[in-house]
Amino acid sequence: MKKIAAIVSIILMISAVLAYSAGKRPRDSMASAHLPGAAIAAMQKIDPERIRAHVRFLASDFLEGRGTGQRGGDLAAEYIATQFALEGLRPAGDSGTYMQKVPMVGVTTAPETTFSLAPSNGAGRDLKLLTDYVGYNETQQASSQVDAKIVFVGYGIEAPEFKWDDYKGTDVKGKVLLMLVNEPPSDDDNFFKGRALTYYGRWTYKYEQAARKGAAGAMLIHKTDMASYPWEVVRNSNSGEKSYLKLEGTPKLQIASWIHLDVAKALAAMASNDLDKMMMDARSRDFRPVELPVSLKAHMVSKIRPFQSNNVIGMVAGSDPKLKDEAVMFTAHYDHLGIRPEMPGDNIYNGANDNATGCGVLMEIAHAYAMSTQKPRRSIFFASVTGEEQGLLGSEYLGKHPPIPAGKIALDLNYDDIPPLGAPEEVEVAGSERTTFYPVVQAMAEEFRLTIRPDARPEAGHFYRSDHFSLSRVGIPAFSINEGVKYKGHDAAWGIQQADEYTAKHYHQPSDEYHPDMDFTGDAAMARFGFALAWEAANAQTMVSWVKGDEFEHGRLPRQLH
Repeated sequence: MKKIAAIVSIILMISAVLAYSAGKRPRDSMASAHLPGAAIAAMQKIDPERIRAHVRFLASDFLEGRGTGQRGGDLAAEYIATQFALEGLRPAGDSGTYMQKVPMVGVTTAPETTFSLAPSNGAGRDLKLLTDYVGYNETQQASSQVDAKIVFVGYGIEAPEFKWDDYKGTDVKGKVLLMLVNEPPSDDDNFFKGRALTYYGRWTYKYEQAARKGAAGAMLIHKTDMASYPWEVVRNSNSGEKSYLKLEGTPKLQIASWIHLDVAKALAAMASNDLDKMMMDARSRDFRPVELPVSLKAHMVSKIRPFQSNNVIGMVAGSDPKLKDEAVMFTAHYDHLGIRPEMPGDNIYNGANDNATGCGVLMEIAHAYAMSTQKPRRSIFFASVTGEEQGLLGSEYLGKHPPIPAGKIALDLNYDDIPPLGAPEEVEVAGSERTTFYPVVQAMAEEFRLTIRPDARPEAGHFYRSDHFSLSRVGIPAFSINEGVKYKGHDAAWGIQQADEYTAKHYHQPSDEYHPDMDFTGDAAMARFGFALAWEAANAQTMVSWVKGDEFEHGRLPRQLH
């Protein structure tokens, strides 16, 4: 009880700081012919210092990195729910609460696990966890034994719309599939969308497709330029406990793993092959799977921990008697990588940028909507989701169990990792061009004096790496809002340098921490921009939809029929 009282006291103290900081509110020059005066007044009160206060608390050591299923993650959810309650948002979770229960299972790969490459001839090689490979048992079993031939399947993609099939009908049931991340390189926009990564290039697709094929396991070859992040990110993201949604009958792999590039080269050499040649061969439509004269012998030992995490959902009811049953949604994940007790030195993954910033923005937008003396026609939902770092789990569950039918959600606007670097002159809204809402986005960017910057790194596949993707998969038009790379007082090269430095030194590292010199001007600007976009979508005569021919176009239809 003393601990609970202390937590409540801290949350209330932070809330008092937020209320005090609201006294210094910046003015925004944006004026819209569409937004009523009450909405503009509420939007103009969005305050970077309130966002700072949220980030400072969520990224503090007290919250221990906000790990999924860990004490810090639960505290973050309670904090956000408390803020929703203080703003007067209606609970939109389970049983009249702000919490939507998300059943999960934590899987920790135990030190007893063995992972060995065994060639038909010559000496084998025992691999070291975290140094040579990372791996989990997705079947959520405490123990499993795999002794299977390794089959190289190139990119592991079946994409009939691009006339691409890496499997060619090969029976890979019970085998371990070696594959490349990303997808065949191209500058042709009609072939895997050119430089832009599609979902076929994501590691999640690779695992899902391998499981559908009946494979026992999959090994992804890590290459920094192809993955878009270094091995340290793979290692840190796949050490300790990994969370999964409770199994619901979907096929899963006994081994879902990555291997270091040096291990992949050694594996190819065991098979008397050259890895560079194998990778080049995989770029051809004529590629066929190659069974290597090497087996993977693995004994997967896992600690299994069923637990419950929570999405936090609040809402502001719409003003139109008929349209209030429809909604616009905001999302931002509150989880990060938690604390790693076994690590020496700083072992708390505070996740200040990723994604205390997004949560701060979401709560400040909720504050603005709650304050507005006039409400939009459709309702507004605010969902801070769990388990994003574990594979978009909370948003996946939210998409499958939305607070209202998915077909009635006009739009999802997501915030993830909004750099506190100052006043932005650009905005990134990758994916918005895939919706009928894009002309509104363009017009609003012009009113805000923001240049829409194309995805700076389309090959990284950012559209498929954050929570809006989970909502897209069930047909809800969705995209993320973020700053570009051009900031007031700096050129674009400076912004790119900041982004590259963050990715190389701080992304998914304990050094992603809050610092007093952070400038949340841009976070507030993105909050105002999203506030205005949501108001427009919530007041529009018709629902936002995907443009004709988009891969998500038909996701909504079945849900509208129910």
